[in-house]
Amino acid sequence: MLAIIDYQAGNQTSVKRALDHLQIESEVTSSPEALERADGLIFPGVGAAGQAMKALREGGLAERIKTLTKAGRPLLGICLGCQIMLDRSEENETETLGLLPGENLRFRKELEDCDGRPVRIPHMGWNTVKFIKKSPLWAGLQPSDQFYFVHGYYPSPAKELVMGLTWHGLEFCSVFGREGLWALQFHPEKSGPPGLTILKNFDDYCREVK
Repeated sequence: MLAIIDYQAGNQTSVKRALDHLQIESEVTSSPEALERADGLIFPGVGAAGQAMKALREGGLAERIKTLTKAGRPLLGICLGCQIMLDRSEENETETLGLLPGENLRFRKELEDCDGRPVRIPHMGWNTVKFIKKSPLWAGLQPSDQFYFVHGYYPSPAKELVMGLTWHGLEFCSVFGREGLWALQFHPEKSGPPGLTILKNFDDYCREVK
């Protein structure tokens, strides 16, 4: 069973719907005890870093997530959930979970596209990801696959953690992590068959290492 962490940051329903479509057992929960029982954790989110971290701390989830991931429980961070995995965010000048080293930066207004026009901020819509490190999560994906993004901040993790890159006025890290601890800036649950492939691969990995 996968636990979808509910920390008042939205988007849990769409992730649950995608997993239901794949016939993967899952539970949306804010219970630290339910996280203990899960084979793997999905850390979704739409919202602001400051509000999300407040909810995580007050609900006793922040320390429980740290403990479980240190013990090897697989975790997949999505969008805001991806950003909160790092040390801090420029959004609300927030100290975040620190599961992996790095920070989240704001897209600057002066960024331009390839034709010299200002890019739209937030970055919203379909874009490609150049995967630069192998992972069981990417099995079955094609280089031309596109994924759905909605974000005004982007992750800047330690260089050795960068696993995928995307262009939007600059080349930014859109995927980072290490085996068993992955972060996606895009929304796999809104990215059609390629995104569903990633979610299925994550569930497969959680079952294998259980």
